[in-house]
Amino acid sequence: MGPCLSKPENDGDDNTNNHFEFVGGNVHLITTKEGWEEKLSQASREGKIVIANFSAAWCSPCRTIAPLYSELSLKFPSLMFLTLDVDELTELSTSWDIKATPTFFFLRDGRQIDKLVGANKPELQRKLAAISDSLDLKSGSIHGNVEPTIGFTSCYLIAHEVKGQE
Repeated sequence: MGPCLSKPENDGDDNTNNHFEFVGGNVHLITTKEGWEEKLSQASREGKIVIANFSAAWCSPCRTIAPLYSELSLKFPSLMFLTLDVDELTELSTSWDIKATPTFFFLRDGRQIDKLVGANKPELQRKLAAISDSLDLKSGSIHGNVEPTIGFTSCYLIAHEVKGQE
């Protein structure tokens, strides 16, 4: 399985099923910008770290890691797990500078504290365990920061380049 280099073209066949179940466990599917903002506000009020999975239905690595992401959402209930489809929320995805899928952002009060690009299962598990272990249960604060990691199992979004830029 190699990286996806672009979004597949729709050949007009409505029977093509590019949808995949990205949610399960305690994963919340975000379908609107308002839903995104609502979940970030809720997480801030509850003192939760947000794990935001920017993915795409056509991306093989996204489909591969989805079951683990769902499983991890059950293992770490003190964290809030979100999934967004970059094709459905293109403006929001662009504002987060998504260049490949999956991209996982780790957010505290709406601000990035860590990032993982690619379907690197061991690294995602390690980062979640580290964040969970570093949470001070009384104050909900996080200690330290982990460097962003770029994996080799991701789909590059050349189909989402801004018009006029080459």
